Amino acid sequence: MARTAATPPSHQRFGRRIERPDGRDFPFYDGLPTLIPGRRWAVVVAAVVVGFAALVLTGPLFPGPILSFVPAILFVAIPLGAYVWAAGGHRKAIFHRVTGRDVGVMFGFAALNVVVTFVVGGIVAIFSGVSANPLSNELEHASAFELAMFYPRSGIQLFGEELLTILPFLALLYLFVQRGGMSRRRAVLLSWVITAVFFGLLHLPTYDWNLAQSILVIGTARIILTLAYIRTKNIWVSTGAHVINDWFLFTLPLVLGAATS
Repeated sequence: MARTAATPPSHQRFGRRIERPDGRDFPFYDGLPTLIPGRRWAVVVAAVVVGFAALVLTGPLFPGPILSFVPAILFVAIPLGAYVWAAGGHRKAIFHRVTGRDVGVMFGFAALNVVVTFVVGGIVAIFSGVSANPLSNELEHASAFELAMFYPRSGIQLFGEELLTILPFLALLYLFVQRGGMSRRRAVLLSWVITAVFFGLLHLPTYDWNLAQSILVIGTARIILTLAYIRTKNIWVSTGAHVINDWFLFTLPLVLGAATS
């Protein structure tokens, strides 16, 4: 339908935009800086699924500390390529310059996530038990070279996990606001929770199909990491928080083990 003088833009029809002092808000859901149509969002979400499948299915085909970069790169490149195509000249809308304040936000959310993970994990362990991440055992027996390769490779993969979450979050935000007529606040909340549950469910094979651990522990961790994006609208910040969080959790046992050996 053509917009007339009596038809206000979508960001007025669906409620006030809630912005940071720098004027930044979520992109694409209300026509600013552009509106990505539903068909393009469908392609982006499909690419997210294909990228994750590439990570899981090609992993055994590329063993070793060097070749294992290939699945991680595919995990990033496939959804990122689809997003760049969909966003066109506005592809930088989820990427912003990282400031000193942003670095502080990364560490703050990473620290919060570590605390919450231990607390929620402890509660879940009491009632249903938890399974260890098999990667922890692999790192314990890894060579120095394998450890050196693990950190940059995992950094790439963690960026892929942010794309896996943030791109569907933005797609749902568009769907709920433009197609469902929801308020911005309700759409953000629903998109936030749905993508956290989705992220947790994807970790079921990693944690021996422990549903409580995947939903409550991993899903809660995802809630906090996504909040870093919600607060800053900058995927580099949520990625930084994710990297700091995971590197700390994987490195701490190695340091403690070396100190007690």
